[in-house]
Amino acid sequence: MATRSDLTVVALGGNALMPAGSDGTIAAQRAVARRTMSQLADAASGGVRFVVTHGNGPIVGNILLRNEALAGTIAPMPLDVCGADSQGGIGYVLQQALQNELARRGVRRAVATLVTQVEVDHRDPAFAHPSKPIGPYYEPVEAERLAAARGWVVRDDAGRGFRRMVPSPRPLRILEAEVVRLLVEEGVLVICAGGGGVPVVRRNGAYEGVEAVVDKDRTAAVLAIQLRATRLLLLTGVEHLMRGYGTPAAEPLQALSAEDAERLLAAGEFPPGSMGPKIEAAVSFLRTGGHEVVVTDPDHAGAALHGAAGTRIAA
Repeated sequence: MATRSDLTVVALGGNALMPAGSDGTIAAQRAVARRTMSQLADAASGGVRFVVTHGNGPIVGNILLRNEALAGTIAPMPLDVCGADSQGGIGYVLQQALQNELARRGVRRAVATLVTQVEVDHRDPAFAHPSKPIGPYYEPVEAERLAAARGWVVRDDAGRGFRRMVPSPRPLRILEAEVVRLLVEEGVLVICAGGGGVPVVRRNGAYEGVEAVVDKDRTAAVLAIQLRATRLLLLTGVEHLMRGYGTPAAEPLQALSAEDAERLLAAGEFPPGSMGPKIEAAVSFLRTGGHEVVVTDPDHAGAALHGAAGTRIAA
């Protein structure tokens, strides 16, 4: 395994290519990717070793919309295949952007995208309680029809309409972690485990995909643990974690211990639908030997890698 001395897992949030307000065009996605990859190219130029993972929303939502729009013309693809599609597409855009930024700096480093599977337990309680909303919004009548026709679980999503709900089981291990490690040892900058990885279960000695979505931050932590990375960089929508976020008394948090983070999580400072999973992933990584977690936004990724931005959580 890689030593705990020089490897960072960089986890781009789901808005890595399509932030709020983006028109979603490929040109817009490339522009966002170029900004973030420029900072990572600077870091690579300075000798920083890293592996990149990323979210896939709302891009995988668009793939599901295409499924629905063409359901009468071509057979819809199952959710695991849609997730794999998003890994390839997003990985391609990020890979090309990073390759171009490295070339502009005269840095000769190979970049590779790896479609990645994550093993989950078929007995995970999440399979009995689907909770992750995916895909488009439906009117109640259409939602009821789809639920009956396809066996979906549908539920109102915060009053905005009905959506399909799928399980979100905990990731156990990245199946291709050893491949990633070998590539890293050869100096390759790897993009992998996108969208939380393609969830698979093992039955009768073989792996098969399942209709589920694994939390991307939990997968990033598992990847970092398996690679024995020193640092986990979680890129999200804000420069710092905040105490009292959204209130007049909000204050940025510059540094925390793992114990501080757990205490604030228990106090409700980091809600389950936003920062909660990131804090859980951070603590999991630190409790299993990681040295440091940094939370910031993509515009401060480079500064965060040099200790000059973001919230730092230490073991």
